[in-house]
Amino acid sequence: MAAQLTAHQLTEKHSPTLFKALEAIATRAYWSPHPEHPKAYGEGSAVDGSLGAAEGKAAFDALLGTRMDLGQPGTDGWVGGSAADGGEVSPYGIELGVSYPHADLDVLLPAMRAAIPAWRDAGPEARAHVCLEILARISARTHEFAHAVMHTSGQAFMMAFQAGGPHAQDRGMEAVAYAYAEQTRTPGAADWSKPQGKRDPLNLRKQFTAVPRGIALMIGCNTFPTWNGYPGLFASLATGNPVVVKPHPRAVLPLALTVQVAREVLAEAGFDPDLVCLAAERPGEGVAKTLALRPEIRIIDYTGSTSFGDWLEANARQAQVYTEKAGVNTVVIDSTADYKGMLSNLAFSLSLYSGQMCTTPQNLLIPRDGITTDAGPKSYDEVVTDLAGAVSGLLGDDARANALLGALVNPDVKARLEAAPGLGEVALPTREVANPDFPDAVVRTPVIVKLDGAKPDAEAAYLSECFGPVSFAVAVDSSADAVELLRRTVRDKGAMTVGAYTTSEEVERAVEEACLEECAQLSLNLTGGVYVNQTAAFSDFHGSGGNPAANAALCDGAFVSNRFRVVEVRREA
Repeated sequence: MAAQLTAHQLTEKHSPTLFKALEAIATRAYWSPHPEHPKAYGEGSAVDGSLGAAEGKAAFDALLGTRMDLGQPGTDGWVGGSAADGGEVSPYGIELGVSYPHADLDVLLPAMRAAIPAWRDAGPEARAHVCLEILARISARTHEFAHAVMHTSGQAFMMAFQAGGPHAQDRGMEAVAYAYAEQTRTPGAADWSKPQGKRDPLNLRKQFTAVPRGIALMIGCNTFPTWNGYPGLFASLATGNPVVVKPHPRAVLPLALTVQVAREVLAEAGFDPDLVCLAAERPGEGVAKTLALRPEIRIIDYTGSTSFGDWLEANARQAQVYTEKAGVNTVVIDSTADYKGMLSNLAFSLSLYSGQMCTTPQNLLIPRDGITTDAGPKSYDEVVTDLAGAVSGLLGDDARANALLGALVNPDVKARLEAAPGLGEVALPTREVANPDFPDAVVRTPVIVKLDGAKPDAEAAYLSECFGPVSFAVAVDSSADAVELLRRTVRDKGAMTVGAYTTSEEVERAVEEACLEECAQLSLNLTGGVYVNQTAAFSDFHGSGGNPAANAALCDGAFVSNRFRVVEVRREA
């Protein structure tokens, strides 16, 4: 029998971390309790039992070809397994072969609902501490999770380790902090006394309880299963809602491991483990759509295509729906005081994870008459040529290219990459990169295509998201035209990120005003080690919730506050 966790133990262990997280979201200063470097995680003899590099790899290898029995109610079969049966195949070419429980929803969902009262009555503090214990257990297994993320998303190992490990855990903890703050904004009880002149006052004792909405559905994505999944999962759980986790069929393992850890911790803390369950699906089953329309589902978190996100928002009327969909991320290039730094920064941003990030720049808006720089005036053609050279230089060594690019996550990305040269003049052709460790991995460098923004037929290309390592260098008549195109792009298509390079106060103000009016997150003149497609938990907001790319931000008070309601009980004192 597993050891039991007492409320006192959880409070003593996690209260300091919770208070630091609350301080961080208030100050927006840098803070993270999760180390980014693999060597920071000790071997199994460490006090926290964390797995070192060799142990984490061994733990991942031991999962391959196994059946993951989570002990969930309503299991009526098994899904996944071999590739022939629809199981996961790594973008690096290996079959994972893991089988997962398939659930009878008519059994699973009632069991999850039955777990609500005790979890609700535990209160915000106890729920937060349990959530932080789940995250601590996941953190101790970061090396194992990194391999699971790598072999489902195609991220290179170091990125899978950082983005799928500590950065994802940070985002989960950030959601817990916001959830705690919003739930405790109202006191649990209050004495109310209204004077009545010469008569006795009216006295009431009022009790306020944060009441969960109901079962939450978290629909995972293929590219960032933990980073995009943890905010919704932990925001819902910390506000008292059970969570059914529906992973992407090609990226089940990282979230199945998450569910496994969560269920273990909940049971040890004396709560029903059915507060967190997995909903893996058979090939073509479409269980996300089925679940989304179930009356028991009251919250939905989704990251993925615009078409399905729009469908959820239109049809899952019984639920509070949080979506992150597609957008067209744009960079305005007007001028720079560090030409070399600008090129280097943009080259890295375009290359990281083969552009398979919702924050990767797609459209680079450059005046056709050129820009001013510290290296002298540069024509449109020179800027594009020099940027292509910076990308080629960055990725010229195959070992470094593999470490930055990872592998293409699915055939659709490869198809878009191969079709891109037909859209315009190629400034930087893609090339194949061999991966000696994984010969079957599909690794490609980015392509840059030149387009004339004044030509109507070019709009169809640059005003549509082309997810993957494809960017468009769009020639515009002026910086003012670039700002207007930026504004139109964000308004009509949405954007998770906007970047701009300028030495002009006037242009800077115009770009900032456009982003304020259209509600887009802006990065200005990045030339060092911070990139437009990276955001830091506890400080940066991922998305804004104010343009078509997403209806929520990760993470703010609005992301958690509507996952619960406050119910009042009044009694005469």
